[in-house]
Amino acid sequence: MKRILFLTSLVLLLGAFPVSAAEKSYVNGIDANYPPFAYIDEKSGQPAGFDVDSLNWIAKKMGFTVTHKPIAWDGIITALQVKQIDMVGSGMSITEKRRKMVDFSNPYWTVSRVFLVKKDSALTPADILGKKIKLGVQRGTSEADAIQQEQKAKNYPFELRFYESAPLAVEDLLNGRIDAALMDSLPAEDAIAKGKDVKKAGTHGQPDEFGVALRKGDKELRRLLDEGYKQLMADPYWKELQKKYLNK
Repeated sequence: MKRILFLTSLVLLLGAFPVSAAEKSYVNGIDANYPPFAYIDEKSGQPAGFDVDSLNWIAKKMGFTVTHKPIAWDGIITALQVKQIDMVGSGMSITEKRRKMVDFSNPYWTVSRVFLVKKDSALTPADILGKKIKLGVQRGTSEADAIQQEQKAKNYPFELRFYESAPLAVEDLLNGRIDAALMDSLPAEDAIAKGKDVKKAGTHGQPDEFGVALRKGDKELRRLLDEGYKQLMADPYWKELQKKYLNK
């Protein structure tokens, strides 16, 4: 009888404590063709990149597990809202338009937008905006929204062409199907580092802040991520990640 009472008391005692983060598992939606922040490694076939490694470190430190699921970028917020994924940690810019649909972690990176052209191109940012050229941009991105609004407001004559990823826009740029591409600076620098015959023609617009997107009201996950990034940025591994992926 004493043993039964002891076991019953132990069960009740354990039940009094909340479920720990160690028992939680989250799915992170990524753009699988957005190097160096997120991509599929050719050798391992597994997700890799600055954001992937950052969240893996944070998950281990904060006591939860995370898996990374490739999702088409123009539908990734919808996937988050319908609970196919739990977060978007994949170089997502914090914008007012997105804030109406999702919550964000604290910003963890700032990046500028650039025009990319072929190495032998003489196009300047003024030429790109003011001439009847073909300009490529990734569908569903903050830069796509911004350049569309700007074109409408200022009646720019360029023709916009939309792509599923920045690397696909780079390939069409090299093949002569477009004259320039607008994208974040790091995918542009990644293309240059890989020996692509392209160069930056200049910056455009205001820098973007990256944050992890979350479903509205998910305070627990936001707490874990904000504290996780705080600890990561104070750890030497943060500098290692920058050196590995961003050449910083």
